[in-house]
Amino acid sequence: MATELEDLKILQNAENIADAIWKRVVEWENFAKDVVGKQMARAADSIGANIAESYGRFNFGEKLQFLYYSRGSLFETKYWLNRALARGLMQNDEVSAYAVRLSDISRQLNSFARNLKSQRLENNPKTKSIRESNADYITEDRLDDSTPLFTDLELNWLITFNPVSNL
Repeated sequence: MATELEDLKILQNAENIADAIWKRVVEWENFAKDVVGKQMARAADSIGANIAESYGRFNFGEKLQFLYYSRGSLFETKYWLNRALARGLMQNDEVSAYAVRLSDISRQLNSFARNLKSQRLENNPKTKSIRESNADYITEDRLDDSTPLFTDLELNWLITFNPVSNL
């Protein structure tokens, strides 16, 4: 297992795809760069940035949360790649190649998250997850309830209430 951040294969893969997307986007005209390119480059950069932030966290829950953010950025990158294809900014084979690489990173993220979960269980076998107890919801048939929602006094107050004069 990697002991240094720079040794993480998943981070290296995320950096490589982010750099490749960057190099491609900077070639576009300004309008395409502003509308699609900047968003796609930010999303691609965010994949690796969130992996790095996860690595730097101590708490297992926080580590997992940043891996999930990374996964969200990965799907956002796929969205922008689809927009680039639909708008004629990239060719189908280029977008497909990026999509395959992103799918590989997605599988690595899932594996990384599973590994963290199993480490958490090994370190604290009594705690499988943090959950609130289920709330008891009481439902009653109130169709025949003749109790009014507002009293006459409350209704009169609502009718005469003037928020401007009460300031």
